[in-house]
Amino acid sequence: MMRTRPLKVALLGCGVVGSEVARIMTTHADDLTARIGAPVELAGVAVRRPDRVREGIDQDLVTTDATALVKRGDIDVVVEVIGGIEPARTLITTAFEHGASVVSANKALLAQDGAALHAAAGQHDKDLYYEAAVAGAIPLLRPLRESLAGDKINRVMGIVNGTTNFILDKMDSTGAGYQEALDEATALGYAEADPTADVEGFDAAAKAAILAGISFHTRVRLDDVYREGMTEVTAADFASAREMGCTIKLLAICERAADGASVTARVHPAMIPLSHPLASVRGAYNAVFVESDAAGQLMFYGPGAGGSPTASAVLGDLVAVCRNRLSGTTGPGESAYAALPVSPMGDVVTRYHISLDVADKPGVLAQVATVFAEHGVSIDTVRQQGKDGEASLVVVTHRASDAALTGTVEALRKLDTVRGVASIMRVEGE
Repeated sequence: MMRTRPLKVALLGCGVVGSEVARIMTTHADDLTARIGAPVELAGVAVRRPDRVREGIDQDLVTTDATALVKRGDIDVVVEVIGGIEPARTLITTAFEHGASVVSANKALLAQDGAALHAAAGQHDKDLYYEAAVAGAIPLLRPLRESLAGDKINRVMGIVNGTTNFILDKMDSTGAGYQEALDEATALGYAEADPTADVEGFDAAAKAAILAGISFHTRVRLDDVYREGMTEVTAADFASAREMGCTIKLLAICERAADGASVTARVHPAMIPLSHPLASVRGAYNAVFVESDAAGQLMFYGPGAGGSPTASAVLGDLVAVCRNRLSGTTGPGESAYAALPVSPMGDVVTRYHISLDVADKPGVLAQVATVFAEHGVSIDTVRQQGKDGEASLVVVTHRASDAALTGTVEALRKLDTVRGVASIMRVEGE
């Protein structure tokens, strides 16, 4: 039987995503009602600039007092799309205290304080859903925590930031330098005026923390995630990648150790073979590759940002939470029973591509090879080109730990015949 009394929704934030959430709630009202089993009503919209014209939103619903809105007591669901740590954290916990469930797109907050927010939701028997926090419109978090709940996930590797993928794709396809590609991304609206959060990997690191926590049933915070940005990637790196049959992507990688006793989470640029599904992800799109015991290899692909795609994920959560409200239940909460330790980056084992500037004279290769051997790093291939007394030496290793590679590079820098380390890049996906 259809309930006639509407479920009331408070919207915190009405920017690019929030305005799309409000629009879809209005234009798809009948469909949402049919899917939920009751109408949903936008009961209030908290904003910072109340005088701004917001097409399709009743001005009487607009308020600058977000705290009063979430404290009303008649709100069923709070949708938080304002971002940042505060006041979002306080508003979400206040919503729980006053009887509302929460749908959020706040990756930074969830990566930093997800455990506390889940605890608050559980204490008040309310839902906390956040599909939109990772990979925009791509259904990813719910499959990880529900569809694959009976499986053992071993690795999650993906492109989770559209801005960086657009830049790297441009560098690869056109030969553009980093700054040129960034300028184009900014002009097209893919990059913010201050792109630091994207290009330095902070955005992807927050998403990696969320993905690792869900995948491995372990609390992983932002501080646990190793992070490298992509500002040092050059056209020469892409040329080297092409010679290996690879391209370069900024990847978020979450792995369970081979012995199952620990996990790692990291974000950094990496070479991946052109045969790998992630290599073909172009432009501002996102994709996440999941490896599990029973299901095997799965890939989730689609638009990872933007108003409409992100709003789609928000509305999907809203429907699920509203259904739970009607049935008097809650969905899956935090699953952290495994409580696996998060290993440091030094323990991570992978392949490496190292480009060295060296003197072009006999014995250099032997010296370099000796250093690698002394640090337990096995060499797969070596390529050397020399001219006018100077040479470049490209070494690709077999799998080695980050700690071993770091020691190797430090020793290489001390050789008189090594003029400098031009670049170091991990090789993934093999």
